[in-house]
Amino acid sequence: MRGLISSAAAILLVSGFLLFINYRLEHKAGSAGKDTITVYNWGEYIDPDLLKEFEEKEGIKVIYETFDSNEGMMGKIEQGGTSYDVTVPSEYAVQMMEEKDLLIPLDFSKIPNIQHIDPYFMDLPFDPDNQYSIPYFWGTVGIAYNPSLLEGQTFESWDSLWDASLRQKLILVDSAREVIGVSLNSLGYSLNSTSLQELKEATDKLETMGPNVKAVIGDEVTQLMINNEASVALTWSGQAADMISENDEIDYIVPEEGSNLWFDNIVIPKTATNIEGAYKFINFMLDPEVAAQNAEYVGYSTPNISALSFMDEEITSDERFYPDEQARENLEVYENLGLETLGVYNELFLKFKMGLR
Repeated sequence: MRGLISSAAAILLVSGFLLFINYRLEHKAGSAGKDTITVYNWGEYIDPDLLKEFEEKEGIKVIYETFDSNEGMMGKIEQGGTSYDVTVPSEYAVQMMEEKDLLIPLDFSKIPNIQHIDPYFMDLPFDPDNQYSIPYFWGTVGIAYNPSLLEGQTFESWDSLWDASLRQKLILVDSAREVIGVSLNSLGYSLNSTSLQELKEATDKLETMGPNVKAVIGDEVTQLMINNEASVALTWSGQAADMISENDEIDYIVPEEGSNLWFDNIVIPKTATNIEGAYKFINFMLDPEVAAQNAEYVGYSTPNISALSFMDEEITSDERFYPDEQARENLEVYENLGLETLGVYNELFLKFKMGLR
């Protein structure tokens, strides 16, 4: 009998130890308490000096992790295990996270610096009344190009990307909605089209662009453009700003048919274990001087209207990256199209990529 009791005790002891190890493994990258927050952001999307400044000001250590897609970020938060306190989804991903009950409603009384956000960027369809999100950066999708490497080609229209003179010169961002969106825009259709007929027309047209496509890649395009190893790329405005800051021969344009107006947004996931620390971090990042420093470091456009007065006027007056309200009327914000339709977009995009030679 004593042997049985000893065996049972040993099993309980081992089980308890394994549960403890499992808990530690699951939480090793997460918040460790009220003196720590874990921020989950896109790569190269914050001035690291500001993380140190926040830590010194608030006495809260920041564990900083990065992701490279909304879907990857959401998947990790859904799995749980890591206690992310702040993350930065794009507009359609805010909707998806809300639908999946992954976000906590924001208490604006704890974010007084929200007063500095331009009202134009608040209360948008993807998050009415900003119940769950605050805009962090915004921008457009357009064409970065180097006129000195092209034979007089201009890009006022998306159709220019089909010009035979661009054979094996065009680099596309590796993203289904942006690439299929170019073709939808060129045909006069909405970027949020769910019509299978319109999507078929768009992808049929896209396939005829194939001979011009040199590569479908991600962040690598920035260095290729800077080094004059590529001459034209479909890209985001902030990425184009990075290119131009290193190579002033490069230009950026949003074609006249219109394009995407995108937002990345600060949210607090339900995985947060240091919610008060998350609010302090968000309020810190919305301080006008902090937001200005961050925008100049990252290169994307800030929605913080008070921050603009702390920034170089050469940047804030550049309508390629800070288009006025009239120009923005021709831009369209992505909507959450639902998993089934997004699956169609991804399938069509994969088929397009597989057909490239």
